[in-house]
Amino acid sequence: MKDKAYKLGLKYERSKHECAQCVVAALQEVLQIKDEGAFRAAYPLSGGVGDTTNGNCGALSGGVMILGYLYGRGKEDFEQNIPHQRVLYLAKKLHNRFIQEYGSCRCRDIHIKLFGRSFDLWNEDDEKAFEEAGGHEDKCPVVVAKACAWTVEIIQGERSIEKC
Repeated sequence: MKDKAYKLGLKYERSKHECAQCVVAALQEVLQIKDEGAFRAAYPLSGGVGDTTNGNCGALSGGVMILGYLYGRGKEDFEQNIPHQRVLYLAKKLHNRFIQEYGSCRCRDIHIKLFGRSFDLWNEDDEKAFEEAGGHEDKCPVVVAKACAWTVEIIQGERSIEKC
């Protein structure tokens, strides 16, 4: 499952772009989740929210969305103000993998680590430079693929705990 998630994440980011949605698409396929709303909601989280590179990496956001989808607090618990600490812990585990791997969870910082600079994805020249530097060929697709694999690892760990 982890390998399939990695391969799908890589494939989707290379061909479809928009990291958060690519993570959600790959994980939905692997986990057999059919939810158009969650898929659509992931789209603007890409590129550090709205392609600003100023927020969380979209790959992290997509993984956290799937964790929330599977283990998040439902409306009834929300109404009764019942916390779901476990899902927060799972999201923190994914966050920590980004910190361990990239030194940050922020899109701009990850760009600097991968490319040696950040990009203004709303600027035509920067967008072109991003693509020429491998943005959608070998840089961001690997980030997406790793986020997919890490999220599956976290889910599998959680499911093994649930069986105990």
